[in-house]
Amino acid sequence: MSARADTLQTLLRDARLWQGDRQAPLRAEATGHARLDALLPGGGWPCAALSEIVYARPGVGELRLAMPLVARLTQARRKLALIAPPHLPYAPAWRRHGVALAQLSIIEPKTEQDALWAAEALLRARAGAVLLWQDAIDTTAQRRLQLAAETGDSIALVYRCLSGHAPNSVAALRLRVERVGGDSCVEVLKCRGARPLQTCAFA
Repeated sequence: MSARADTLQTLLRDARLWQGDRQAPLRAEATGHARLDALLPGGGWPCAALSEIVYARPGVGELRLAMPLVARLTQARRKLALIAPPHLPYAPAWRRHGVALAQLSIIEPKTEQDALWAAEALLRARAGAVLLWQDAIDTTAQRRLQLAAETGDSIALVYRCLSGHAPNSVAALRLRVERVGGDSCVEVLKCRGARPLQTCAFA
């Protein structure tokens, strides 16, 4: 096989390339919510990528959405970090969800720039996942987090509390969480290689 053909095959195997009727294999970590996993290419959170969780107000299930991932990765002794969470996590509740607290770090930076620097550094250092709360993150910062996640083969989750229309994002996966009739529902706003704008409830 020629060098040109080798290059083409490499491109076709890239998960970022959507080929119309089919997609290159996508590595993903299950979200732990079966109905959501069934909607997502690869069946979960894309690995080595930036994902975004958008919500209009706190307490609609936005943290519970990521809890199975956090529990599974920490039980596997992968290091995780929460950066600038709006509330200090209640350790007994996280332990009840199966989170191995020894693998979890909480970082409270003084500025948003410090938060982004910490997120990039941890992603490049191959943290299992980094959860960052930052509402006004711009596309340049998003691209830097995406590159850091690719470099460290990590999962980056950015939480954004937005009351109006969500601005554009470079994230590979974008979800909106809201409370509907007492249930937490998630809407797939954007995902690689599949039709978005699908909604499901999750426990």
